Amino acid sequence: MDEVLLRRLTPGVLAVLVRRGADFAAAEDAVQDALVEAVRSWPDDPPRDPRGWLVTVAWRKFLDRARSDTARRRREHLVEEEPAPGPAPAADDTLQLYFLCAHPSLSPSSAVALTLRAVGGLTTRQIAAAYLVPEATMAQRISRAKRTVSGVRLDRPGDVATVLRVLYLVFNEGYSGDVDLAAEAIRLTRHLAAAVDHPEVAGLLALMLLHHARRPARTAPDGSLVPLAEQDRSRWDTGAIAEGVAVLQAALARDRLGEFQAQAAVAALHADAPTAGETDWPQIVEWYDELVRLTGSPVVRLNRAVAVGEADGPRAGLAALAELDPALPRHTAAAAYLHERDGDLAKAARLYAEAAHKASDLAERDHLTRRAARLNARPRR
Repeated sequence: MDEVLLRRLTPGVLAVLVRRGADFAAAEDAVQDALVEAVRSWPDDPPRDPRGWLVTVAWRKFLDRARSDTARRRREHLVEEEPAPGPAPAADDTLQLYFLCAHPSLSPSSAVALTLRAVGGLTTRQIAAAYLVPEATMAQRISRAKRTVSGVRLDRPGDVATVLRVLYLVFNEGYSGDVDLAAEAIRLTRHLAAAVDHPEVAGLLALMLLHHARRPARTAPDGSLVPLAEQDRSRWDTGAIAEGVAVLQAALARDRLGEFQAQAAVAALHADAPTAGETDWPQIVEWYDELVRLTGSPVVRLNRAVAVGEADGPRAGLAALAELDPALPRHTAAAAYLHERDGDLAKAARLYAEAAHKASDLAERDHLTRRAARLNARPRR
């Protein structure tokens, strides 16, 4: 039994049932029943059209449940006619499933969980392990999400931008448990890119590839964080970088700039530099200017301030940082870094320690604590 094939086909089959009018929870139950039937019968009698077989069996399973339900009369419009068996339509309904799982009525955490379950084909246990929560908790979250979208019809275009933000949330979770969420996010974004012609989808795919390429060098053997400037660039995945740059260039050529393309352009400039000292910081500042124009995000402005500190000197960076709210995440860490570059080691050490106290991520906290300790150990002039 080809489990990879079943996992790849499942989202499209689920999307067909939802498009035909099945509510989300009932459609997923029917698809799961069809998968059980496939595991039982395919080894001895493999179908010529696996997707069509799954659609036909899942729809029949759904109809059987609907006909036996006490609310049959409210669903008669669904069961009056059963589509004839045969090859499934060539159209990819999975795109609509992306839109449904990223519906604005869902919270970000629920949208992520439902996307991984319905589009990614992961089990509830796998998703729970990846997010370090009990399986029962994740099951409740997914069930609530299913109930929320059960009344939503797939009869109008969805919001690509919302789907992209959900996929980016998945990517940024990285890796835990037995599921590599960064790799899963790349796989799902590739699938989305094949289903929709949108430059920002390509921009997100490029951004993911370029960031993922640096992953092997991001941590030391002891698990501690390695800053970008100190990473061993020979460990970067040059194949992923080349693909990411090519995808980005094709997207930028369409002259419909979006924030993911601009972020990918920054990542590409870092990837292009043979050493940290050869980074084209002035051009990175220009891309951050574009990002500020596109988003107005305070976090983007903070990253721009650090880039200004690299391009024009630490005092210019501190001046840009002074215009921002000190309560911003990583504001104190950025100030510490720029003061260190400016030679004020005592103030930098104090700020690193303060930033470590604020950090919610354990690895980041350890990294900032070590920075403070290293500066405090230096002899004062």
